Amino acid sequence: MHTKPTTSGAEERKVGPAWRVGEGHDLHRLGSGRKLILGGVDIPHHQGAIGHSDADVVFHAITDALLGSVAAGDIGELFPNTDPAFRDADSLQFVEEAHRRVRQAGYEVVNLDCTIFLESPKLSPHKGAIRERIAGALQLDLSLVNVKAKSGEAVDAVGRQEAVAASVIVLVERKQ
Repeated sequence: MHTKPTTSGAEERKVGPAWRVGEGHDLHRLGSGRKLILGGVDIPHHQGAIGHSDADVVFHAITDALLGSVAAGDIGELFPNTDPAFRDADSLQFVEEAHRRVRQAGYEVVNLDCTIFLESPKLSPHKGAIRERIAGALQLDLSLVNVKAKSGEAVDAVGRQEAVAASVIVLVERKQ
């Protein structure tokens, strides 16, 4: 059976869901000789996240959450780790491109909630700076961005100080 679309892409944006949710998660091994960058903030530590880009798990999870909110794929499709252009890249550019795609799809970010999983160092002194960096990247009021930090309680790769992870959920609303 052949069906004909009843709306154009622009019309779909106008009649699509008013609210959409995206979720992102990222995990990277920790090792020496790398910086630990979380949400664009350099965290002083003797280990850093290992990855093709700057391995910023917060910005990677945000990128996936943004893309997921408008069904626009994932970070690996847009920024493959096989592409030398992204070697040691600042992950802020990934967030900015994903945010552009959200706006292009006719949506705006309403709020974002992030949880970072790291055994050491403790992130309490850095959460404010991470929130500010995320809010700035997404052009959001600081009150619309939350950052939490959890340890691994000496369990799993995070708890054994072998990895760092982040999970993000984002709510977007159709523009009026």
